[in-house]
Amino acid sequence: MTGGREILHKMKEKACFTISTPLTPDSSKGKNRVSRHITHGFHLVEGKSNHAMEDCLVSKFEELDNNELGLFAIYDGHMGHDVAKYLQSNLFDNILKEHDFWINTESAIKRAYHSTDKDILEQSFHLGKGGSTAVTAILINGEKLVVANVGDSRAVICKKGLAKQLSVDHEPSKEKKLIESKGDVPRVDGQLAVARAFGDKSLKRHLSSEPDVLVEVIDDDAEFIILASDGLWKVMSNQEAADSIKNMKDAQAAAKHLARAAQSRKSRDDISCIVVRF
Repeated sequence: MTGGREILHKMKEKACFTISTPLTPDSSKGKNRVSRHITHGFHLVEGKSNHAMEDCLVSKFEELDNNELGLFAIYDGHMGHDVAKYLQSNLFDNILKEHDFWINTESAIKRAYHSTDKDILEQSFHLGKGGSTAVTAILINGEKLVVANVGDSRAVICKKGLAKQLSVDHEPSKEKKLIESKGDVPRVDGQLAVARAFGDKSLKRHLSSEPDVLVEVIDDDAEFIILASDGLWKVMSNQEAADSIKNMKDAQAAAKHLARAAQSRKSRDDISCIVVRF
């Protein structure tokens, strides 16, 4: 890479970092009050496609009703980043406003996903015709992790060295019967490579915003979780990703390592990654 191209690449990477501002006092890593051994870090890299960075993320801790919540999310936009930015600003707020969040967290998350998608569609004149996948993870008092997703951004947990996927890849080929009743396979209406997403008003008759939700207990076996956009998962398996950072104690360095590893494997997509280490 020539000097000029290297400087340009670094400028783009910095811009991506700024676009997806994580909401932590220290913008790249943090510690929570309840479990000070829990750290989190992130990294974003703009892809080599002919469009600006479309990924956004959230990585923060906050207190709610005397409980401490770790809020982590990857939003992978398509046809622009406006919907991803909207999710970054609103989805967690909508989830936490649900009246029965503490009583029935899974139902609250599903309702918030649907209501947020409805809001996005109603504002399509301003937000445009694009959409976004999402994977969200809520860590409650360092003891319980609630993961939800639509699309192919993914959450993986590593316990005793073994990687376990916590989200569901909503690819058209995997939901063939549902998609065939509404549109085309392997791409929805010949355009989109996911079967569930926020937004995408012109394709909504083919798409669902129904999230898969999973609850995972964080016990002594839990080592770390990885949330990442498909720019990582297209070129690395769950276990490969876990193995590559298993000896890295710094969550921020681990997230950066994963993004760089995906680049080295010729991923051309935007890459966003969060690592939470227990």
